[in-house]
Amino acid sequence: MQYRRFARHDFAVSALGFGCMRLPVVDGDTSRINEDEAISMIHYAIDQGVNYLDTAYRYHDGQSEVLVGKALRGGLREKVRLATKSPVWLCKAPGDFDRYLDEQLSKLDTNYVDFYLLHSLSKETWSKAKALGALAFLDRALADGRIKYAGFSFHDSLPLFKEIVDSYDWSFTQIHYNYVDDNYQAGTEGLKYAASKGLAVIVMEPLRGGRLTRVVPDDVKAVWNRSPIKRTPAEWGLRWVWNHPEVTVVLSGMNTMDQVKENIRVAEDALPLSLTAAEAELDLIAEAREIYKQRIKITCSECRYCTPCPNGVQIPDIFSLYNDAFMYGTLDESLKTYASLKSAGTDASACVECGACEEVCPQHLSILQHLKEVRKFFESQARS
Repeated sequence: MQYRRFARHDFAVSALGFGCMRLPVVDGDTSRINEDEAISMIHYAIDQGVNYLDTAYRYHDGQSEVLVGKALRGGLREKVRLATKSPVWLCKAPGDFDRYLDEQLSKLDTNYVDFYLLHSLSKETWSKAKALGALAFLDRALADGRIKYAGFSFHDSLPLFKEIVDSYDWSFTQIHYNYVDDNYQAGTEGLKYAASKGLAVIVMEPLRGGRLTRVVPDDVKAVWNRSPIKRTPAEWGLRWVWNHPEVTVVLSGMNTMDQVKENIRVAEDALPLSLTAAEAELDLIAEAREIYKQRIKITCSECRYCTPCPNGVQIPDIFSLYNDAFMYGTLDESLKTYASLKSAGTDASACVECGACEEVCPQHLSILQHLKEVRKFFESQARS
């Protein structure tokens, strides 16, 4: 296993982290983890040198932390660095941060968490976290030993990312990053910015939730087939992320033993800058990226300046579902998620055409017209 130094701290972690958000389940029920299979996968990964495990309060409807706690019994807790996350959106009062952390420690069957993150920070949740004293809570938890290192995961625009990086003495951050989303949210600039400030950078969604591997377009397959070195789509994606020296850990939400074995194999020699000497490889990845980006229907950067919508329309999320259906062949998944937005009254049909979103859109998108297009598309697909 390849190990990388945890930024300014004097220890190293495995380049591959085991993300416990997509564990194998029973009968498609995300709350019913297949315990025997999941624990076997985690144990195998640890035996092969993986020492970074990542979970969160809400993963698998609250059952991921419980499963991880079970998997680490019998002396394995001391062999790994364990990460979990504070459910900021659930906190209503300052004391809630402590209450949730203590609950998580109980579920994980441990006295401390190595890496503790404020989960999924955005413009709204960051403001809420500051107002409720989340940073003072982190100071307390660090001082009393319940957590060893403080960080945050992020889902918003680059300027906000830099603001958060500069707001506290973080040890690390977790960002969405892959070869298609190189300028999405924090992106490459955010990656380099955080690293320059001494933060370890943990990458989530290196394969965009499997979208870069499940239904690969024929023109992308043709690109990979031109390489004299034969690799799976997953290996191409993972190697691109690991090629960046600023990346500390790449999280993979593995749900089969075959995925665990493949990712461990790739992690062994996917060293920083290992693709630089072979410019043809980087050129192929850039070509695949361009093919995916040409499939984008709405050029929304998800800066979220249009949120919150006065009528609750989840504009960036709706556009993302629409784009994903065409880019990655995820129509069924997009339809299901769009249906959940409709049930919540936050889909495109909730738009009253007030125009507030278009007034603040930095890209000057015709948001109202796009919402009509998306609504028509999803509603017609749902009927077919």
